[in-house]
Amino acid sequence: MKIPATDRRARTLTQNLLLVSSGVLVLSLAAIAPHSIAQSLSPVQLPPPAQSPQPSPPAIDSDHDGLNDDLEQSLLIQFTPKFLVSSHDCSNIPAEFEPGDSTPLVKSENGTIYGQVFPAKDPIDGAPAAEMHYYHLWRVDCGPHGHLLDTEHVSVLVQGSNPDLASATWKALYWYAAAHENTVCDVSQIAHASTLHAENSGPSVWISPGKHASYLNQALCQKGCGADRCESMTALAPAKLVNLGEASHPMNGSTFIASSAWPLAAKMTATNFPPSVLARLNQLPDSEIVWFNAGKHPKQGIIAISSTTGRDALGGLNTAANDTDNSLSIADDSTSNALQKSYRHTRHALGASVRHVGKALGIHKHPDINPDQQPAPPQPPADAKSPPPNAKTP
Repeated sequence: MKIPATDRRARTLTQNLLLVSSGVLVLSLAAIAPHSIAQSLSPVQLPPPAQSPQPSPPAIDSDHDGLNDDLEQSLLIQFTPKFLVSSHDCSNIPAEFEPGDSTPLVKSENGTIYGQVFPAKDPIDGAPAAEMHYYHLWRVDCGPHGHLLDTEHVSVLVQGSNPDLASATWKALYWYAAAHENTVCDVSQIAHASTLHAENSGPSVWISPGKHASYLNQALCQKGCGADRCESMTALAPAKLVNLGEASHPMNGSTFIASSAWPLAAKMTATNFPPSVLARLNQLPDSEIVWFNAGKHPKQGIIAISSTTGRDALGGLNTAANDTDNSLSIADDSTSNALQKSYRHTRHALGASVRHVGKALGIHKHPDINPDQQPAPPQPPADAKSPPPNAKTP
């Protein structure tokens, strides 16, 4: 059978299309096959191995006291006291000193507070403990017997909850306030932190104008040698809280610590919580604020009289009432009772001294007589030469 030309052309076209499709398929497979083969021959890609945690850099302990810098700064911030200063202080507010200078040079009177943290000598009940000092440093002591530069401070003894210092929580046990420290007018105080409601933060501290003595209670501000008065007080807003480090390893450029112009280095190397003082404090009720140095206070009362009235004849008198005013309660009634006790002891001591001096001089005390109650002078006896009263003379 003869196939029409039209059908032949259609069949030829179909065959050509099949050949083209086959060629395209072959070319496509040729392009894909090498990549697939390469994939089959390449090693299996594994996820990158997990990296082991890098050890944290060692904590920095700039002052080499066993407590790292971050922990020290954290504790200083937590327990910073609330300082109250006089709005009329002749030395304005605490000063910041030039870092890196061995001589204390005032940079600015801006309320800077300097701190120190060091491990306590002995653990307390097996837990770690640290002592912290807060220094308010002044351009000048402008009170009686004033001088350039004034170094004052308060301190706290804190205890950690466990031996791991990084995870421990810290609680204050005792607070100390220096007031005319190591002088005849020393009225430094110490108290349980619970007495001041300052176990987890700092207490309020009153700073006397001019002399800058620190007090844990405003009423105590008048218990020195007559010059301190904590009146017109305002809260201090510290510009900075600077860690001094240690006297042997200063931090933050505090090389002025060692200057002989002030006793800062000596204060930094002494504890304010000796066992003997803590033992005396622990024998008293928790409501008591205790004089750090017992036995000086009758003498201070006499000096206060001299300072107030201008009389100095009694200034050197030392009484024997060493137990007077060992503590003052923060309660008004107890404070009044303690003051009355101090007055009685001082009056008794003065009276005894006067009696002893009078006895030695042969002077006897006579009772005071009211002039209105004096007896009439005795009448002389009557005799022949003396006419009786109202008698007429011849």
